[in-house]
Amino acid sequence: MNIEKMPMIPLRGIVVFPGMVTHFDCGRDRTIGAIEESEIRNSKVFLVSQKDEEVEDPTMDEIYTVGAIASIKQILKIPGGIVRILIEGEKRGRIISSEEKEKYTEVEVEVFESKDIEMNSNVEALVRLCEKDIQEYSEMDQKMLPGMLDSLINKDTPETMMDTACCYIDLSVENAQEILEVEDLEERLEIFHEIFSKEVELLKIEREIDTRVKSQLDKMQKEYYLKEQLEVIKKELGEEKESDEYTKKLEEKNLPEEIRARAQKEIEKLSTISVQSPEYAVIMNYLDWIMDLPWNDSAEENIDIKNARKILDKEHYGLKKVKERILEFIAVRKLNKGAKGPILCLVGPPGVGKTSIASSIAHALDKNFVRMSLGGVTDEAEIRGHRRTYIGAMPGRVISLMKEAKQKNPVFLMDEIDKVGNNYRGDPASGLLEVLDPVQNKTFTDHYMELPFDLSEVFFVTTANTTSTIPGPLLDRMEIINLEGYTPNEKFNIAKRYLVPRQLKESGLSEENVTISDGAIEDIIAYYTREAGVRTLEQNISKIIRKAAMNIVEGEKEKISITKKNLNKFLGEKIFLFDLVNKENQVGVVNGLAWTAVGGTTLTIEATVMKGKGNLTLTGSLGNVMKESATAAVSYIAANAEKFNIKEDFRQKNDIHIHVPEGAVPKDGPSAGVTITTALVSALTKRPVRRDVAMTGEITLRGRVLPIGGLKEKLLAAQRMGVKTVIIPKENIRDLNEIEDNVKNLLEIIPVSDAEKVIEIALEQKWI
Repeated sequence: MNIEKMPMIPLRGIVVFPGMVTHFDCGRDRTIGAIEESEIRNSKVFLVSQKDEEVEDPTMDEIYTVGAIASIKQILKIPGGIVRILIEGEKRGRIISSEEKEKYTEVEVEVFESKDIEMNSNVEALVRLCEKDIQEYSEMDQKMLPGMLDSLINKDTPETMMDTACCYIDLSVENAQEILEVEDLEERLEIFHEIFSKEVELLKIEREIDTRVKSQLDKMQKEYYLKEQLEVIKKELGEEKESDEYTKKLEEKNLPEEIRARAQKEIEKLSTISVQSPEYAVIMNYLDWIMDLPWNDSAEENIDIKNARKILDKEHYGLKKVKERILEFIAVRKLNKGAKGPILCLVGPPGVGKTSIASSIAHALDKNFVRMSLGGVTDEAEIRGHRRTYIGAMPGRVISLMKEAKQKNPVFLMDEIDKVGNNYRGDPASGLLEVLDPVQNKTFTDHYMELPFDLSEVFFVTTANTTSTIPGPLLDRMEIINLEGYTPNEKFNIAKRYLVPRQLKESGLSEENVTISDGAIEDIIAYYTREAGVRTLEQNISKIIRKAAMNIVEGEKEKISITKKNLNKFLGEKIFLFDLVNKENQVGVVNGLAWTAVGGTTLTIEATVMKGKGNLTLTGSLGNVMKESATAAVSYIAANAEKFNIKEDFRQKNDIHIHVPEGAVPKDGPSAGVTITTALVSALTKRPVRRDVAMTGEITLRGRVLPIGGLKEKLLAAQRMGVKTVIIPKENIRDLNEIEDNVKNLLEIIPVSDAEKVIEIALEQKWI
């Protein structure tokens, strides 16, 4: 007994036989799950008919046990969540057991193996009767094509003959299933003969009725019908062929010789095949793509540096360094139009204007702008496209957007390049390597087009929240431009100049209807947002204006003014209250500063000491690097216990617990070293920590404070939290030169080189 395991697909209104090739649409979730599983495992599927085709989700009792083992030849996803598959039946089988998986049903199938046929007189007689039935049926059924009769009768075995005949004859599910299930050849031939004899008789009756009806048509009706048919045929014959239209388009297009030759070849192929052929539509679609792509269509670069600077300043507030780098790049292009410049990668937290800067570059260069979002892209085919052998194949998103751009030198934004993933369908990052490499992209070849497309003139811009998740080879091809978070003053000006007018316009209002005072904007920034960018700020402004619009529409007021006093009526009570954070200096509680992909943030670290046996407990979803920093801090304090007036045996007699609140948020990095050290010294000495102090820095076993990154973001985070004094590593002094004065002037920044100095500044001199 041959037993095989495979996914099961229940069928409605159809019975599949061995040798049968057909297609059908699948929409049920478990059916689609079975198809996907078969594709992953490269296995067969078991096709079995359900007893009642109206049942949406049949149980095993509601389907037949005998069906066909089949292979899936083609899969096509069509709109509406429907999957169309082309299958070929191979062998009969019977279900002996089933198991419900999460997305499909798996069955154990006993395969019906071919048996040696004993051709006795009864079998021979039945075979002749069946052949006669098939012959009579084919003579009366107009759907039977010439030569099909010979194909059905002249099969190797009676089994094959019956299976093939059932594929072409329109039988009921019950009759077809009855033939499929019988294993004994003689019995099966008898059933086949009985069923087909009835079908032949029915066809005879249908033919007699049809003959009588047709004979009743008078001569005038026939003539009219034939004349109308003739007119339609003449009209069709007189129409211009599609191939001729493409020939005219080709003559008008300015295409490279290689592309022109390929298009001509496809046009010639189109002219030789039937309109009804599936390949006809495939060739037409391919030719449409060739004709629509901008192979030689470039926009002239009329670069005006002064105008470009004016546009960048008008559309974006601040970002001085970013603008200067972009203008430098534009200036080089003006002097050397053939220069292969670097790929710009704008890196910064959400909401700082990365995407809009790319749009402004296009505006400054007077070029078309296209954007491709890469967030969550895991299939390389989305970049390179599918080969034309696949049903429903299309070019990748790069070529699709070049068609949309209508220029071969647009500004092309690849958004969120740090969020590109990969799975069994390939690695999209490898496809992007060719796209973004100035050496390779001159002959970028999409799998669908199979023709080299020149991307060397495209101005590529990418964006990312962080560079840590960008593959190294891809990162090497880009020049990083960091966009840092905005200061409160910058946020105020952005809100005043851009956000408020834009939201008023989108709501159909003007300043005559709604005004937001400067004080109200400042309070929104201070008490309702805590972000590096301005996305949440704009959302709050939008919320205010929507509520104001509702009040105006309801007729309560004709003009509404939002001030500091009535702001809470529109946004509710304040969310962030600086005065409530560490009202008093506390023991073992220290304000740290951290950098994340969404900007700088404060990090409160708590430490407590209790009697115990020297256990160190770390909580708060800490990463390995942060855990190592905690261990280093304990060792440093133990080695310098006398300096801090701490008993040298504190580790043997006490348990230490270090906690970072918001435990659901993962935290890692070495820059919390000085913060952990300060919290531990405070807890061990009972000296309170100044609540207006925040700090950042990595610590060594000897107490040296090492430099950190993201200094500006951390200083901005300190401002947002109402911190007055910030302790930074001494080696980060050089980074202060790159930070605007309006960020530095609001804080007392103290550079330190060792942990002792940190302790001296951060801790009160008194003991509790």
